[in-house]
Amino acid sequence: MPAPERVPAPGVSAETPIEELLTRGELTVRGRIAEASNAVLLCTVAHEGASADCVYKPVKGERPLWDFPDGNLARRERAAYLVSEATGWGLVPATVLREGPYGEGMVQHWIDAGESPEAGLLALVEGEEAGEGWKPVAFAEVGEGRTALLVHADDPRLRRLAVLDAVINNGDRKGGHLLPAPDGRLYGIDHGVTFHAEDKLRTLLWGWAGEPLTDEARRVLGSLEAQLAEGGPLATRLAELITPVELGAVRARVALLLRNGTHPKPSGQWPAIPWPPV
Repeated sequence: MPAPERVPAPGVSAETPIEELLTRGELTVRGRIAEASNAVLLCTVAHEGASADCVYKPVKGERPLWDFPDGNLARRERAAYLVSEATGWGLVPATVLREGPYGEGMVQHWIDAGESPEAGLLALVEGEEAGEGWKPVAFAEVGEGRTALLVHADDPRLRRLAVLDAVINNGDRKGGHLLPAPDGRLYGIDHGVTFHAEDKLRTLLWGWAGEPLTDEARRVLGSLEAQLAEGGPLATRLAELITPVELGAVRARVALLLRNGTHPKPSGQWPAIPWPPV
């Protein structure tokens, strides 16, 4: 299966380069997303007659993390976008680094996915079988001594995202980070805790663990391996955002995925499921 055809970002015309709009446009802060653990500001960006909604995460608003002492989360979000673009899958909304009203930060195109974006992608079911069209993840306590099976959709868009997460070593793939757009595309957001040199993969997308990678995924990983080679275009861009050790770890993860030919399994050395899961 070839990579999906790239289409304009939702809410932006085909004539508008979304990265240019996010980078050069005037940012107007409209409010703050209160439930976020770091400072996340909802903004409008406008440039030469074009405009779009976006989120702005200033570096100054980041909460320090003991296990991510190098660089900042904003740069990791930009790096995740670059890897996503290199796959051709377009799984991460356009993301840039720039100066804003509160200093340098990450600015990302806003995807309007409704009030319950994970609906239809995640579910809790009774019994021990996921059912047709679903993949089992783990059993979860639902109160009063009862458990239910957490499942996610057997969806090729989610499967691509699971591969991307394995490459960038995503330590926080929650249900609320899955945004299905009105045009049918699926996006993943919140990639600040990625690219660690150690295995930190925590995700709700374990349903394919141990299963063979698709032919499409193997082709994409082969392309990534070439782009990540010393002096390669992706390697050069990532070197400005993450440490040399972390860049080496990206190469190693891609090589391991290609060698094993399967989706990774939980390591057992790190909690496999993020909390809270949504």
